[in-house]
Amino acid sequence: MAVTGGRPRLATHGLRVSLGGTGVLNGVDLEVGAGELLAIIGPNGAGKSTLLRTLDGLQPSYAGGVEVDGRPVGGYRRRELARVVSFVPQNDVPADDYTVRAFVEMGRYPHLAAWSALTAEDRRAVDEALELTEIEHLTARSMKTLSGGERQRVWIAAALAQGGTILLLDEPTSFLDYRHQVQILDLLGRLHAEGGYTVVAVTHDLNGLVADADSVLGLVDGRVEFSGPPAALFDGAVLARIFGSDFVLVAGGRHGLPLVMPARVGS
Repeated sequence: MAVTGGRPRLATHGLRVSLGGTGVLNGVDLEVGAGELLAIIGPNGAGKSTLLRTLDGLQPSYAGGVEVDGRPVGGYRRRELARVVSFVPQNDVPADDYTVRAFVEMGRYPHLAAWSALTAEDRRAVDEALELTEIEHLTARSMKTLSGGERQRVWIAAALAQGGTILLLDEPTSFLDYRHQVQILDLLGRLHAEGGYTVVAVTHDLNGLVADADSVLGLVDGRVEFSGPPAALFDGAVLARIFGSDFVLVAGGRHGLPLVMPARVGS
């Protein structure tokens, strides 16, 4: 996979992960350059989320190499890595007992000693994260009162408050209505294009997030089936190899790319 220049921010070399005796990742090689937006796609069970967790140091047992800024991920202390890499999981972690601001403030944990209060620098980082995600008006709201799109922006704000410039996101637009999907896509686009963040996102959104990406990694049964730009992915034969299904491509997608739609059986 092409690197945008200089040393890659994230890299794996022959990465293999087994869970419960079953191979989940089977020899995955990737490089993500500074400021690059990488979309990871593939059918359910392809190993996408496992790859994301391994990049964040949350998968302790693996074979092969995993590097963050040229350094083995296992060589980082947990708080040290959290100052570099922020992980936004699928939005299913209980957080209802917090206000929005309190939840975003928890993103500062890598910078705080045990039981220490937020410093002025910490509060500035939280304020900047709230501003970047355009949720300042929600700060006093309880997390349980938010819509799915609002909660997703709060999760991203907490990740930004951590202070790292590598963002890992697991299906950031899933289960959102079209308006909130567009809001999240616009936010990630601004972070990537204007903020210089390196973004890696697992997604099924071929017509949105994948079309916006610099490069795409397609996984099938834990191996790399595709690695390249979106323009090369949007081909019926390539998509069929990845998803095991036929697709219809029609003009009118983002950035001059075709719209991708699954073909109905018998159509």
